[in-house]
Amino acid sequence: MLPFALTIFTGAFLLFQVQPLVGKFILPWFGGSPGVWTTCMLFFQTVLLAGYAYAHVSSRWLRPRQQAAVHLALLLLALVMLPISPSETWKPVDASDPTIRILLLLTATLGLPYFVLSSTGPLMQRWFSLACPDRSPYRLYALSNIGSLLALVSYPFVFEPALSRHQQSTFWAVGLVGFVVVCAVCAFRVRRVGDLAARAEAASESSGGVEARTGWFDRMLWLGLPAIASVLLLATTNKLCQDVAVIPFLWVLPLALYLLSFILCFDHARWYRRDVFGGLFTLGAAMVAYLLYAEHSAPLPLQVSGYAGTLFFACMICHGEVYRLKPAPRRLTGYYLMIAAGGALGGFLVAVVAPLVFSRYVELQIGLCVLAYVFGIVALRDESKAAAWGVAAGLVAAGLIVPILDAQVWKLGFDQVWTKFSGFFGDHWKEVTLVATLLLLCFGDVRRGFQRGWQPRMGGFIMFLTLGLGMLFVLQLHQTSRQVVSAHRNFYGMLKVVQYNPTDPHIHYFSLVHGGITHGLQFTDPIMSTFPTTYYGETSGVGRALKQLWRPEGRRIGLVGLGTGSLAAYGEDDDYMRIYEINPEVERLARSRFTYLDVTSATVEVVMGDARMSMEHELQAGEPQRFDLLALDAFSSDAIPVHLLTAEAFGVYLEHLKPDGVIAVHVSNRYLNLEPVVRDLAEHHGMRAVLITDDAEEEWWNYRTSWMLVTRNEEFLELEEIGAVVSAPETDEKRRRLWTDDYASLFDVLK
Repeated sequence: MLPFALTIFTGAFLLFQVQPLVGKFILPWFGGSPGVWTTCMLFFQTVLLAGYAYAHVSSRWLRPRQQAAVHLALLLLALVMLPISPSETWKPVDASDPTIRILLLLTATLGLPYFVLSSTGPLMQRWFSLACPDRSPYRLYALSNIGSLLALVSYPFVFEPALSRHQQSTFWAVGLVGFVVVCAVCAFRVRRVGDLAARAEAASESSGGVEARTGWFDRMLWLGLPAIASVLLLATTNKLCQDVAVIPFLWVLPLALYLLSFILCFDHARWYRRDVFGGLFTLGAAMVAYLLYAEHSAPLPLQVSGYAGTLFFACMICHGEVYRLKPAPRRLTGYYLMIAAGGALGGFLVAVVAPLVFSRYVELQIGLCVLAYVFGIVALRDESKAAAWGVAAGLVAAGLIVPILDAQVWKLGFDQVWTKFSGFFGDHWKEVTLVATLLLLCFGDVRRGFQRGWQPRMGGFIMFLTLGLGMLFVLQLHQTSRQVVSAHRNFYGMLKVVQYNPTDPHIHYFSLVHGGITHGLQFTDPIMSTFPTTYYGETSGVGRALKQLWRPEGRRIGLVGLGTGSLAAYGEDDDYMRIYEINPEVERLARSRFTYLDVTSATVEVVMGDARMSMEHELQAGEPQRFDLLALDAFSSDAIPVHLLTAEAFGVYLEHLKPDGVIAVHVSNRYLNLEPVVRDLAEHHGMRAVLITDDAEEEWWNYRTSWMLVTRNEEFLELEEIGAVVSAPETDEKRRRLWTDDYASLFDVLK
């Protein structure tokens, strides 16, 4: 068993180690958007499906000797594809949707090695079932997911901080060579099975078991349940990484829990119980409904644990039910093929279909409702009293826990608790009525079930949970849409234009929101509409720099990140502003919903595409911009485009900057401390960097900000308006490596 186990573990480790590695190569080319991860996930799931299809077809139509020969040939061809570093010819040339380009890039660079690795799990399990017909191969699937989980978790904490991209690529190539060696051992072993293979298949046929009841409905569940799990995985990742907290490592958590559910369910049937996980899923779905209502008023740990926990409970149901329907080993390649097809289908629905159909992120709500319905169907078919009991207990727990979480009673006195609870029930009487009705139905059906045994309406009650969840989610969408004027979704995320105080003309304003981050606001009052707001007030670092960099012939100002166009408020006659923006929807909204670009006295030109790549193209064309000031405002959303903060990137900026010019870097960030990164870059290029933190709260429309000014112009830094407000540098003694295109570790700058 050892050669097969080692091959499966190594293949799975390499399979998931290469995902963040290749993402690290191509993220800078496509603006560092979280959408790149979603597109990569679609590619990985699709190629995984192709690998499983290859394993299934070769197992059905080729003899063991032929399978071994074909697979060894593919392995050798995969080695020819090394190294896996993508060519720079794949860099985008415009700001169009890059989904197709990313998929083609990954296919050309990584397609064959990933295809061969993806076929390892089902093919090695099939070979193992031939070589050892008296042993179950399904626990090897759990081992495969352990390897995947270890690779996923170790990358950001071990490999990324310690190795450069090319060192990681070399390490992966060496690992692939080792994988080919151990896989060859398995291939030569399976070549000798001969008659043993026929006897193993005959024994599998005669054993019957679950194979006898594998009908069309079960096969649909093989496809549908993994598809639901995949939808929930990507939907939860989108929610956590774009709406809750765009922490660079947070995308790892949902995938790790997704893999953990596979590990537990396929290790042994004892890990999955319908009553336990039916109840936990019901409680989790209620928690999600509450968190969607609460939005950012809920504590961050509660949001992360609520969304991630619900994903895990849902995946345990999906994969636990799929494991219950496992066929005899002879049919396992077809079984795994359907599982992979479901995963790819879910990825396609979220990455491709959902952005075309929905203007908001609603896949999470839809996925939860569909799973509740399917769970009810399964309970009805199997007459599962345990499932009904679990859902009933989950609803009771939700009715008790959600109001307590909303009131945060552990922080309050009795009078405050009563006020909180009465306010909760008064504000949410529709939802409370709905939940109370469900609880009454639940109590009646469970009481009868306890007295009489299984009743068909108990399964119907579980399905009725779908209706309850759907109503809650519709009410939630209605509530959160009251102030939203428009919502738009594309590859780069979801943008909302939100209206506040519409009845008061003096403080009536519109705000542009991307996920949970405000990217500017503007008043409708003619006078106040010219105010620079949010992160760009006159006392902010960039505001002070713009006021002190006056030029009689006019200033040349470069901006990375458009937002609402707030910085255009500083534009004067003869000024020229060149704004780099990667998201076409941002420019459309800035021109149609906001007026900063229209009313400014400066000449404004918006360049669409990734800022660094656009600047590189300008240098290649012999068009240095000679900026007096270049403002980098692309790091406040927390999923920072690292490629804009490397030594090579600053080299590009300097070629566009006048000798006495200033680079202003917006380093306000909830989760990352970017100050030492910018100081290291400044020192590397012989410049000086100062930090200006604006704590002024005289005007509520100006936010607390931190800007760093980087320049060789010592006279500028000594000006009273600048020098008097410079914050002392941090005293952190931790040594960090200079960020370059080949090395950048976000782990080192976590707060």
